Amino acid sequence: MADQRIRVLIADDQENIRVAYRIILDAQPDMVVVGEAADGASAVDQARHLRPDVVLADIRMPRVDGLELTRVLAGPEVPNPLRIVVVTSFDLDEYVYAALRNGAHGFLLKRSGPALLTEAIRAAVAGDALVSPQVTIRLLRHLTTPPTATTRETVPLTPRERDVARLVAQGRTNAEIAATLFIAAGTVKNHLATIQQKLGVRNRVGIAARLWETGEITQSRQ
Repeated sequence: MADQRIRVLIADDQENIRVAYRIILDAQPDMVVVGEAADGASAVDQARHLRPDVVLADIRMPRVDGLELTRVLAGPEVPNPLRIVVVTSFDLDEYVYAALRNGAHGFLLKRSGPALLTEAIRAAVAGDALVSPQVTIRLLRHLTTPPTATTRETVPLTPRERDVARLVAQGRTNAEIAATLFIAAGTVKNHLATIQQKLGVRNRVGIAARLWETGEITQSRQ
C-alpha cells in the first residue's frame, strides 16, 4: 500500500532548527521528513527532485532566500506549484508579506511551538493557509499601504462572496464564517473557491492580502 503520509522537505540554515523540526514531524503518524536543506538553492533542487507535499522554509537563508524559493516553487507563473509554509522569527517582517504574495500557503513564527508547526503543514495540504490568522492580519494591516481614492479597486464579488471574503480577511476559520453567516461549512468552501478564482489568488492568504490592499478591510472595522 502506498505511503499516505505527508512528505515534508525542511529548509533552514540552522542545523539545530532542522533537527528539532525533524524530531517533531517524524513523531507525527501522518508525516515524514523526506529531505533537509541548509540553503535555499539546495532546497529548490531537492524540492524539484522529491516533489514533497510541503516545503517548510525559513525566510533568511544563504544563496537563495525564502522569498525567492517561494517565487520559484510556488509563484504565479509556476505551472505545478508546491505548497510552501514560510517560517520567520519576526511578527512584523515585510519579507513574510512578500512570501505570501509570492505564493506561500501560509507561515508561522518560529516560536509558535510544535502544535502550530504540524497544524501549518496539515493546513497547507488542505489548502487552508491561514494558520495563526491574527498574526497574518496584523502583518497585512501594518504592511499594506492604505489605498487612496485614485487607487482603490472594486473587488468583483457578489454581496455574499464579499461577506465571506471579509471574514477570511479578518482571520476567521471556515467554521466561524459558517456560524456568522448561518450557512453550511461546505457552502463556505464553495464560496472560497469562487472568490479565489475571481481574485486570481491561490489561497485564503491571497484573499486576505487582496482585500487589505484594496481597502475592503480597514483598521476601523477590526
